[in-house]
Amino acid sequence: MKVLVVGSGGREHALVWKIAQSPMVKKVYCAPGNPGISEVAECVDIDAENIEGLYNFALKKKIDLTVVGPEDVLVAGIVDRFKDKHLNIFGPNKRASVIEGSKVYAKTIMKKYGIPTADFKVFDDLKYAKKHISTCDFPLVIKADGLAKGKGVFVCKTLEEADRHIDDIMKEKIFGYAGERIVIEEFLSGEEVSILAITDGKTIVPLSSVQDHKAVYEGDKGPNTGGMGAYSPVPFVTDDLQSSIEENILVPIVHALKKENRPYKGVIYAGLMITNAGPKVLEFNARFGDPETQVLLMRMKSDLVPLLLSTVKNNIEEVEIEWHDGVSVCVIMASKGYPDKYEKGLPVFGLEAVKSVTNVQVFHAGTAIKDGKVVTNGGRVLGVTILERDLEKAQKNVYEAIKKLSFDGAYYRKDIGTKAINKKNL
Repeated sequence: MKVLVVGSGGREHALVWKIAQSPMVKKVYCAPGNPGISEVAECVDIDAENIEGLYNFALKKKIDLTVVGPEDVLVAGIVDRFKDKHLNIFGPNKRASVIEGSKVYAKTIMKKYGIPTADFKVFDDLKYAKKHISTCDFPLVIKADGLAKGKGVFVCKTLEEADRHIDDIMKEKIFGYAGERIVIEEFLSGEEVSILAITDGKTIVPLSSVQDHKAVYEGDKGPNTGGMGAYSPVPFVTDDLQSSIEENILVPIVHALKKENRPYKGVIYAGLMITNAGPKVLEFNARFGDPETQVLLMRMKSDLVPLLLSTVKNNIEEVEIEWHDGVSVCVIMASKGYPDKYEKGLPVFGLEAVKSVTNVQVFHAGTAIKDGKVVTNGGRVLGVTILERDLEKAQKNVYEAIKKLSFDGAYYRKDIGTKAINKKNL
């Protein structure tokens, strides 16, 4: 079969890498792809947001399955367009993708159906939002309603900080129309964890647990990013806790969306805080996470393609997932200045040398080709990912592998997985 993957980041590189291993697949295309993806798939010069271009390409090439990476194009309705011609496509339709496209909608449906989440209020008026925060306890959390590339959430420790971020979102419009409404919610304490599940709208197949590291600096300090690294599985997510998350969060949200005439098919990502009162939802995403996908697919022993196809064909209950023993860790190498302003076009060194390192894959997140050489082309540049027998060894060896790679101003957190190792050693 022929498969088209839509997107150009580390998540899409991991999807292409895994899909290309399937004996069911003869050819993989990626639109638009990146230099790393081009080593395992044919990159097509069609922008990920160009729904008509992708649709026409899939028709022309008789693509058997399209897999969508980025959220923007899901929210824009690519799945609906492809289904007009009965083209197989993995991902939720436009109505179901609102679970990520609008944080206000997500919070409202959770409240309506009793899915555990932080208390919140919604504002579309700057003056009333500021009046509200003057009565709040701190810290609190402010979120832009719409899509903001993982950067629309602010944890505010003081009134002054909250006031500034409300101005940024609603007055300065740093996220454009995505900030026309905001959610102000209570701050939740605990351990953050991501649980992704695949669903055909009837059956849910949860994937293994992942812990992302969203803050840019070590010790979870600094502004949020799209993710600076992740590891899987998470030691404190026991079988009982995983079952509780499935029973109280994943199953209810899929059923709730069905009742709201927004039937959900694809991957649903629950970003959770494990509080003293149990797991609570921080956010839902309508697609594979990044860098969660990198560690999950490194650990997945099963063929991914039957899982994706069964979701489209509504028979996911027939598919079982096997996992490799051990732990996967992904560390993001980012451009200096990320998540704010950063330089592009800097040469990347060591990509050939790192290929000799056992159990390591380097997923390209923000790279391009310039004068025949790989250069930086984004805030998050590379996702260095490893599979090892335990977390300590995985952490040690992934950082050894990173030493072989370089570009001017390269920055990465040196504590991915450290919190879990420290807890384990208590």
